[in-house]
Amino acid sequence: MALSLTSCATKKEVIYFSESIAQDQNKIDFIANKIQSNDLLSIIISSTSPELALPYNLYQNETSNNGYLVNTEGLITMPVLGKIKVKDLTLTALEDILEKKLKDENHLSNSVVTVRLLNAKFTILGEVNKPGTYNFSEENISILQAIGYGGDLTINGKRTNVLIIREVNNIKTYTTIDLTSKKWFSSDVYYIKPNDVIYVNPNGAKVKQAGYIGTLGTFMAAVSVGLSTILTIIVLSK
Repeated sequence: MALSLTSCATKKEVIYFSESIAQDQNKIDFIANKIQSNDLLSIIISSTSPELALPYNLYQNETSNNGYLVNTEGLITMPVLGKIKVKDLTLTALEDILEKKLKDENHLSNSVVTVRLLNAKFTILGEVNKPGTYNFSEENISILQAIGYGGDLTINGKRTNVLIIREVNNIKTYTTIDLTSKKWFSSDVYYIKPNDVIYVNPNGAKVKQAGYIGTLGTFMAAVSVGLSTILTIIVLSK
């Protein structure tokens, strides 16, 4: 009986990019992520004379994963160089700034600085096979890659209404995309950003099924209580 109250998803609702994309091209703009408070940065300073670069690096042993935690003021504290303002810089911009600082202040004239984000993560919830929070080491991953981390959408996932929640400088934005269309390829959410939350809404069939089960459960509970009450009255009346 439950099956008669649910509707089957159409092919268009299930298949990604169901609109024609043959011979089409979409330009995807790469937007470099900016450093935010609570980011954990790996900063490695190297030189043609390795011993000269040692004092400028955090001490690391085989079991440590040390990094520079960006505080609420957007600062990190480095050996020798002291406090550095890093918030709202891209990783590449920070590399350039540190190399220039090392040279201009006569620390190292031929340094090479490499900056990486150690705690990049996103969360995917809702109608996916493996919801959870995932770390990634790439500088950028796309929405489709993020969905891959989550084991793909379930058959009940609403592909036309996927929500991306993003927070930048304490401001939350909410964007919905339609995975059956190609329009979102050129949007600013094509690449996810660290700490993004992706929520896949349930489709109509799932919602109806959930509503039916809830109603049926409530009904059966009421029937059970009613029958118990009637039986109790009968027994006491004897």
